[in-house]
Amino acid sequence: MKTRVVITGLGAVTPLGLNFEDTWKNLLTGKSGVETITSFSTDGLSTTIAAQVKDFKPEQYIDPKTLRRMDANERLCVVASQMAFDDAGLNLDDLDLDRCGVVTGSGIGGIQTFEDQHATMLNRGAKRVSPFFIPMMIIDMGAGMVALRLGFRGPNYATVSACASSAHAICDSFRIVQRGEADIMITGGAESAITPLSMAGFCAARAISKRNDEPEKASRPFDKDRDGFVMGEGAGILVVESLESAKARQARIYAEIVGCGMTCDAYHMTAPLPDGSGAARAMAQALKDAGIGPEDIAYINSHGTSTGLGDLAETKALKTIFGKLAYKLAINSTKSMTGHLLGAAGGAEGAITAKSIKEGIIHPTVNLDNPDPECDLDYVPHKAREMEINYAISNSFGFGGHNVSMVFAAHHSS
Repeated sequence: MKTRVVITGLGAVTPLGLNFEDTWKNLLTGKSGVETITSFSTDGLSTTIAAQVKDFKPEQYIDPKTLRRMDANERLCVVASQMAFDDAGLNLDDLDLDRCGVVTGSGIGGIQTFEDQHATMLNRGAKRVSPFFIPMMIIDMGAGMVALRLGFRGPNYATVSACASSAHAICDSFRIVQRGEADIMITGGAESAITPLSMAGFCAARAISKRNDEPEKASRPFDKDRDGFVMGEGAGILVVESLESAKARQARIYAEIVGCGMTCDAYHMTAPLPDGSGAARAMAQALKDAGIGPEDIAYINSHGTSTGLGDLAETKALKTIFGKLAYKLAINSTKSMTGHLLGAAGGAEGAITAKSIKEGIIHPTVNLDNPDPECDLDYVPHKAREMEINYAISNSFGFGGHNVSMVFAAHHSS
């Protein structure tokens, strides 16, 4: 018999707030976190806007010596993980640390460190490169640093699948607990890739919005006038644990994870399959894994990036799986306000989906002023909506054709 897996803690640092609750409140009011970039010169860049984390003070959680040896990506991961740990009401003295693990995702990792150390080598020579360059750069170190902080000795690694990275991390953690290999997992992801080189690369790929004069209106999923996604940064972390463990300590339960589906388009480096069939297969697998049908789903937290091809492909995928029921779904895009958190998106949006189920309310999709005629579903424009949610799906898709769908369920005490 498979172990049931529940979500008991949420942590986040995003462009909308330095903790999960502030992020949640700003989402419900439709606030945009997109602004003009001021942290570095954007001369020569076709895009000069992004959704940046503002006024983040990791020193409130991490000692100065450790802080100097961490990339911004790792700082976000550690702080959001500590927040989720605290939110779950966990106490290290009560835990079997051999049965507690960490799996986190990031699509790009320590690119700021990479840029800084490359400049150091060019300008000052190879001997001046930091001995901490490699551990600060590699993607797995976020999970490693969380384990070092908490003493978790169970499964520990990172997942890398572009913008599906932290969704893969959650699915892996779900499976680990479900198989009985751990009782508690910290999972989700972090990303801090708003840097000169990273922005130049995304500009060159023509993937991001150029609506520089109206930053707060640049991310507009499913809108006819969308022109690309908006770069974001942040972290979204969940504590997942066995239902038995949660009940034993009388923990608050946000939601239950009941299914995961993972597929690949095997089609193109960056573009999705035009008919959305890869995403559709991921949703179909997740529903089958959960043991439910399309008619049971009330809400979809979409991948919804604000790209021409991506939004349309996801809409087609939803119609493939849900048929006429697709028009009865409530669908929103967190990225309309946070921008695209890249490898951290699935973690943040998974946490938001769990909170939506618990609170019975979903945030709006903002900037949906002129709906694309081909994207004709209910994307919850402009205003939050109260609704009962028994089952919901969170979608994450990434460059390389990676598709992940997760099914979350309301938990009713029995």
